Amino acid sequence: MNSMHEFMSWVASPDSIGLNLIIALAMLVVGWAVSDVLGAGVRKAAARSSRIDPTIVPIVRSIVVWTIRGFTLIAVLARFGVQTASIIAVLGAAGLAIGLALQGTLQNIAAGIMLLALRPLRAGEYVSVVGKADGTVEEVGLFLTHFRQSDGIQITLPNSLVWGNPIVNYSRNATRRLDFQVGVRYGDDLDLAVETLRGLIGHHKLALPEPKPQVMVNEYRDSTVMINIRVWAQSSDYWDLNFDLYQSARKALEDVGLHLPIPVREVRTLTSGGQGA
Repeated sequence: MNSMHEFMSWVASPDSIGLNLIIALAMLVVGWAVSDVLGAGVRKAAARSSRIDPTIVPIVRSIVVWTIRGFTLIAVLARFGVQTASIIAVLGAAGLAIGLALQGTLQNIAAGIMLLALRPLRAGEYVSVVGKADGTVEEVGLFLTHFRQSDGIQITLPNSLVWGNPIVNYSRNATRRLDFQVGVRYGDDLDLAVETLRGLIGHHKLALPEPKPQVMVNEYRDSTVMINIRVWAQSSDYWDLNFDLYQSARKALEDVGLHLPIPVREVRTLTSGGQGA
């Protein structure tokens, strides 16, 4: 009974280490819980608002969560009488040393901030980081950018590589131009071929009337005259139009009597007298 009374007195004492430990533990639990709740709140608020770019959500969530946790740790140390000003100075010096040792990591953070500030890519856009990766942007994080390829494979690149290379954004503009070539054999009616293809494009539901589509002869090959089709489409319809033209253009030409070009080679043989035959 006396030992229990002594324990309760030890805990209840304002200067007791036990009381400070209990309060510090409670502060840690509450601080961590608050940081998680606010982090989840950031995601939910972004999901409900169409005006918030989803690209910036992960990094904003990380900043909110770790800012609260940092203040929580400082408050816990202050509870034990630790001079937080001195700790902040020590952490600043340590941060400088760590920063020098982790220059590449800091470059990724700086690159991530630049990507979020200047927005050369956003979540949901299909981009090509030239020489590195192609895919749909899933997330721009504090250190890494995540892409999903068209075959479902995920690619993760450090932010510094994304920022330090040319970025080709295929989704940013509402429309894209499709260049498509069709071969016609020598001897066939070129005017008929051009008019047939113009009619095909003019009535295609995915082809935009403006800018005006172009159908023109642009190349002569060994056994084929190449006709180039330039047509604009909505970015979301680009590949559907491309794949459909591979089927419908060939069929439209065959329906008017124009046939698939076949490579032709002229072969000559020399007789003993040197005359060709």
